[in-house]
Amino acid sequence: MLRDNKKAQTLFIIGSFLLIPITALICLGIGRYSVKPLEILKTFASAITGTNKDPMVKTVIFKVRLPRIILALAAGAGLSCSGAAFQGLFSNPLATPDTLGVASGASFGAVLAMMFHWNLIGVQFLALGFGLISCFITYQIGKIKGKTSIVMIILSGMVVSSLFQALVSIVKYMADPEDELPSITYWLMGSMSTVTYKSLMFGLPFIFIGIIVIYALRWRLNILSLNEDEAKSMGLNIRLIRLFIIIASSLITASVISMCGQIGWVGLLIPHISRMLLGSNNKTVVPLSISFGAVFMMIIDTFARSASSAEIPISILTAIIGAPVFISLLRKT
Repeated sequence: MLRDNKKAQTLFIIGSFLLIPITALICLGIGRYSVKPLEILKTFASAITGTNKDPMVKTVIFKVRLPRIILALAAGAGLSCSGAAFQGLFSNPLATPDTLGVASGASFGAVLAMMFHWNLIGVQFLALGFGLISCFITYQIGKIKGKTSIVMIILSGMVVSSLFQALVSIVKYMADPEDELPSITYWLMGSMSTVTYKSLMFGLPFIFIGIIVIYALRWRLNILSLNEDEAKSMGLNIRLIRLFIIIASSLITASVISMCGQIGWVGLLIPHISRMLLGSNNKTVVPLSISFGAVFMMIIDTFARSASSAEIPISILTAIIGAPVFISLLRKT
């Protein structure tokens, strides 16, 4: 029904975006110190009006949970959007935000900064820088006689990703096993526990810019899925559009990883769920992926910090949930 009814699809997408603030409100109240939704709304109102409120509740909401909720929302929306864009661009259902080796490059930059004991912003800056460098190397290797080839770009991404993974392993081998190695290993498994408003101010603009670019070009992804001659016959600058989408997706991936480490499955799973519900039209798949990804990551992060006394790394949870769901999707479609 949803696949054939455009009005129903529009209402469904609007409803999925309304889920974001509802989920955020619920997740803000869950944790070792639980807070009721009405109490959360009163706390936000008191912050605006300047009236006094329970300092413990304000600290828990504004200093501990709200930065994590914002990061989870942005990371989930960004990775899902990036995954949907790459799957449409490369016409490959297994494409992920790390197809071009950006995640591996960003991880190498981060662990290198951690080994030299840089502060959080330094780690973020170097991770973002190496993520973009890895994307640039992949794109340059993928050129044949001045022209880019999708197959060559994908193969180059695999090679560059393997190279940076090897460099990450070298850094882990050289790191102090008592001090540096545990923090590097934990960071690589993904966590939002170290997020601050300062790190959000540095990383969020890149994520939002990338999402806006992909959203604006979402209908062109349908054309890019055709063969190159057919796409060119429609008067589009294929090379320029492809470059914009690659840069936007790489900005998102590198920025997310620079703030919270590697997070798998989100960019692969959520776009497939969106396609299963609304069909393969990227005009609807991209916005639905953004909203579903945001909700999914907020729920995952809330579970990670509240399910046990010790925080569970996010990548473990996404793999445990993502793999069975993806298997069921494969069997159904």
